[in-house]
Amino acid sequence: MDPMQAIRETFFQECEEQLGELETGLLSMQEGAADDETVNAVFRAVHSIKGGAGAFKLDRLVKFAHVFETTLDKIRTGQLAPAPALMKTMLRAADVLADLVAVSRDGGAFDDNRSNELIAELSGHSGAPQAEPQASEEMPEANPFAALGWEPVTLEIGPELKEYVIGFRPKPELYAKGNETTRLMRELSRLGSLSVHCEIADVPLLANLEPEQSYLSWRATLRSDQDLATVQAVFEFVDGDCHLDIEAVDSTHLPELPALEIAPEVEAEESAPDPVAEAKVAASATPEPPKTVASAPETRAPREPAKAEAGGAGAAAQNTIRVDLDRVDRLINLVGELVINQAMLTQRVLEAGAVKNASISTGLEDLEHLTRDIQESVMAIRAQPVRPLFQRMSRIVREIADATGKNVRLKTEGEGAEVDRTVIERLADPLTHMIRNAVDHGLERPEARIAAGKPPQGEVRLSAAHRSGRVVIEIADDGRGIDRSKVKAIAIKKGLIPADALLSDVEIDNLLFLPGFSTAETVSNISGRGVGMDVVKRSIQALGGRISITTRVGHGSTFSLSLPLTLAVLDGMVVKVADQTLVVPLNAILETMKPKSGEVYGLGPDSQVIGIRGGFTPLIDVGYELGFRAHRADPMSGVTLLIETEGGMRSALMVDAIQDQRQVVIKSLEANYGHVDGIAAATILGDGRIALILDTDAVVHRSSGRSASSEMLLAG
Repeated sequence: MDPMQAIRETFFQECEEQLGELETGLLSMQEGAADDETVNAVFRAVHSIKGGAGAFKLDRLVKFAHVFETTLDKIRTGQLAPAPALMKTMLRAADVLADLVAVSRDGGAFDDNRSNELIAELSGHSGAPQAEPQASEEMPEANPFAALGWEPVTLEIGPELKEYVIGFRPKPELYAKGNETTRLMRELSRLGSLSVHCEIADVPLLANLEPEQSYLSWRATLRSDQDLATVQAVFEFVDGDCHLDIEAVDSTHLPELPALEIAPEVEAEESAPDPVAEAKVAASATPEPPKTVASAPETRAPREPAKAEAGGAGAAAQNTIRVDLDRVDRLINLVGELVINQAMLTQRVLEAGAVKNASISTGLEDLEHLTRDIQESVMAIRAQPVRPLFQRMSRIVREIADATGKNVRLKTEGEGAEVDRTVIERLADPLTHMIRNAVDHGLERPEARIAAGKPPQGEVRLSAAHRSGRVVIEIADDGRGIDRSKVKAIAIKKGLIPADALLSDVEIDNLLFLPGFSTAETVSNISGRGVGMDVVKRSIQALGGRISITTRVGHGSTFSLSLPLTLAVLDGMVVKVADQTLVVPLNAILETMKPKSGEVYGLGPDSQVIGIRGGFTPLIDVGYELGFRAHRADPMSGVTLLIETEGGMRSALMVDAIQDQRQVVIKSLEANYGHVDGIAAATILGDGRIALILDTDAVVHRSSGRSASSEMLLAG
């Protein structure tokens, strides 16, 4: 790949991270957490995007980020209060900034009226004139990519030129936090003509050198038309971590200083700066005799936290690397094959009778544990927090609220819950559908909420949590709830159910997931076309997930999605059913039991229940339901697995025998063969045979004789 293209891609990758930080910080500020740390984090995110965009001459992005940054700076310095109206504008500005980044990266059209309107609003809040960013900010004077053949931009110096003499000596804490002198000098060079001299007299002999100490200092002469406060702001985020002296000397008609050559800026993952490498900055510039510099007034105190632990944020950045996702996927596939081959090896040793040898048996156990540890470690690489997905939903809520004229607050919980990256990617569309429906259908308008004794602002809660080896995501609202009589009447009118159908509350609620069902009275660009929730059902089904609904009229509804943490492996119980080998997901099993005489009762012409601790549970013959045998087996001859479906129903699955409990690698049937009702996926056992992974909810559904749409018992 072309070096410049690689740097450009890295910039846009970092933009995604910065936009995530921006969204998180603005939402915290909206909730009232406008503390110094949060405000500075938001400011740094916009500032970083603007700085990188300037290097790539993305003028439109720089222009917008400059106004955004100016408003944030006024909040940061206490000149502007983060009032609700301002925060609403800034959240919209964050959306525009994200769109500008996307257009700059991928190309395409962008409506400049949107950005111009936001620029006007931001300027109106801050009281700043709508001026273009100065050339020194938009087009850096120093050429950070000179080694790659970029042409430098000449800074035009006006008659009001000033000279600043800067003495700078870093403390060890500056490097411990991931900062470096080169970047600070690069920022200075963007303000005007700069000359830098590195003082190395304090560097000791190698035998006496302490790696974590700081020995270098710098003398810099800057000629610029900027004021002293702007120069001081360059060092704002290292205040307290360096010794800094700045003297402002009024000067006009000064001779031109030689241009400063600064090495290209590298990624944040780069290791801590090398003092020898930083000393080379001086070698590329003409040094000036050091001047006697009086201590300048202290730079204005930063609003970010004063101190951080050594090896904190900086060390975290240094300890991360970017890896191509294809490489991770290949590694996961190879580890999956390793798990299969380990099981095959164990099987072969057992068949050969060599397991009687104690050393071989111990070696096999160690290999099994090591293989599992490797597999879990590799799967953790693909695990990602759901935070980016939840942040994306914040924008959806804002857009739908504006379109419907509703006042909505999105509350998120459990954003740190980690799930396989594939699950997160494929969950985005169904989650978007459900968020849109929660705002459009679930929440009332402000006047209706006030009339019902509710606050005018509605709330949508989006939460994630790990439960029993799965992740449960809930979308809840405090709106009107589901009007079951209306839902049933619409379903009858559309011919989805018979007019005389007797349905429970749960079955009526789940009619919402039938294809073509819609409660919207008019068709709009938001809803009303009868598509959406059935798409959600199919999407969750494809992920091996389940969905359930709870609602209270007048109080709101909650949609719960239960999804596997990964689509690659699962812990399962290997069972025998009518000469077939099946795998039952372990997280679905509550307990196993051997039925006794007198515990099994007939129910109706073709059903059975089993008595368990004073209650009765449906008894389901797995072999009969899947067509492996023509007649039901004797319950006394097999083993019963007590399971619980996502809806809270308990059922007893009857199998012939339990063979083993093991971790298996999931192989998709739909991708390699096709959908099989009652079967979630397949796997390869240690003896090379293919075993089907049971879809417990689907088997219960088949046995109940009810439709999949009314039961909403979904699994992939």
